[in-house]
Amino acid sequence: MSADAGLAARQAALQILSDVLRRRKPLDVALEASHALDPRDAGFARAIAAETLRRLGQLEDLIRHFVPKPPARNRAGPVPEILLAGACELVFLDVPPHAAVDGANRLAQADSKAVHFKPLINAVLRRVAREGKAVVEGQDAAALNVPDWLFGRWIDTYGEDTARAIAAAHQGVPPLDIVTKGATSIEGAEPLFGPIWRLKDPVRVDTMPGYGDGDWWVQDAAATLPPLLLGDVKGARVIDLCAAPGGKTAQLAAAGAEVIAVEREATRMEQLKANLARLKLTADYVIDDARAWRPAELAPFVLLDAPCSATGTIRRHPELPWIKNASDVTLCAAAAGDLVDAAAEMTAPGGVLVFATCSLEREEGPEQIEAFLARHAEFQRVPATSADVFGHSEFIDAAGDLRTLPCHLKEKGGMDGFYAARLRRVL
Repeated sequence: MSADAGLAARQAALQILSDVLRRRKPLDVALEASHALDPRDAGFARAIAAETLRRLGQLEDLIRHFVPKPPARNRAGPVPEILLAGACELVFLDVPPHAAVDGANRLAQADSKAVHFKPLINAVLRRVAREGKAVVEGQDAAALNVPDWLFGRWIDTYGEDTARAIAAAHQGVPPLDIVTKGATSIEGAEPLFGPIWRLKDPVRVDTMPGYGDGDWWVQDAAATLPPLLLGDVKGARVIDLCAAPGGKTAQLAAAGAEVIAVEREATRMEQLKANLARLKLTADYVIDDARAWRPAELAPFVLLDAPCSATGTIRRHPELPWIKNASDVTLCAAAAGDLVDAAAEMTAPGGVLVFATCSLEREEGPEQIEAFLARHAEFQRVPATSADVFGHSEFIDAAGDLRTLPCHLKEKGGMDGFYAARLRRVL
């Protein structure tokens, strides 16, 4: 990689980190800063940004080890991000010290505020190059890389050992899960369960065989499990609420269901339509707020994948712990309560409602369902069994609900955290 190419990648990484940490942009949005780069530089920029966010707590602690009072963001410009990214390159990405330190210095040189801190950046990163890995070995990585507001919640909910296992699962680059239609296999991937195949090495999916033919789609293994709780949906009408980006819609349509996909945001609905078109699958599309919309007829099956804090997806979205807080959980829980009440009004007597969320937080999962059942005597919980989830009894909690954790399937690369409850309308 040339010096200029290395600088371009590092500039993009710096922009991504600034967008996330200062402007609270989601990483997927911030990554647009790398789109104009050639593939190699774009990959390097994404690796720096993602690994820095994945190890943010450790990196901040490491820098404080050498600079007890790091420069403040308001007067130092991008210096904090330059130090974080440079330390990440040295300690976690194993970039040669001369390249990482020189790259950081060149970033500082290009900024009117950061240039004044160039001697500090140079000195700190040279010490990180010499001593950083030894410091990191003595860190409590799990506790550092999860903000206190979140780590304490996980300890209260799951116990300290499991909380630490969840945090550890977030520190690796997640594999790519692919859902196939029919008996299609994926070259270079290993079968996981059902129609799920797992690729451990990242690739550009749109260049893979079968993508253009619509033979498969990308979806984390955990996200494929909630629709299975509906049971046999072939030929039946299924309402899929908050449906975008469409993985579950595709799964239901591929199973032969007559799907009504409901999504509030028009741009996300366009994404869903495009995904189903590539897969040669069909559904009826409704752009509306699920809290206000009602079907012409009650449905025998309703699936609600409620918007949430998404803390179960941190392994794929490492910025989440740093751009969200406990108030986001409270707001999402309140909205989910309104949505599940609306979903109940769409479910026919004798029908099945599955409530799902990709959150690890109890207010957005088990407490949501306990409150729902207290409000709705016409519904009963129908416990899931290991047979519903390919024999994985560890995915079922004591109440009979689905609960996957990022540390599940650890030896195969983990999975997202998902919660789902199956409810039947008995009145």
